[in-house]
Amino acid sequence: MTSILIVDDSPTEIHVLKTMLEKNGFIAITASSGEEGIAAAKAEKPDLILMDVVMPGMNGFQATRALTRDPETAEIPIIIVTTKDQETDRVWGLRQGAKDYITKPAGEKDLVSKINQSLGS
Repeated sequence: MTSILIVDDSPTEIHVLKTMLEKNGFIAITASSGEEGIAAAKAEKPDLILMDVVMPGMNGFQATRALTRDPETAEIPIIIVTTKDQETDRVWGLRQGAKDYITKPAGEKDLVSKINQSLGS
């Protein structure tokens, strides 16, 4: 089964995303900070990562950049899922190495479609 790492500091958002993913047959792993997300990505080797941007400490842009530049995690596609809806944020997120960018609240159909696109299925 496909495992997806959710990196978000909001317990509510983690619950919403995890419920959507599990309903669609994915295994959800969670981390509540950028630093935790990087550690979990290295330990768990998920098939894909959903990354929030606004988090205390290391933000999602920094964590995405760190993951995509590390040979150990560079192959894992990252989709940024954030409240930041400016075009400049989207462009910046993609420049950090993200494969896609979704603004919250993420619709289930849209999210699953983008996950499948990013996984190439």
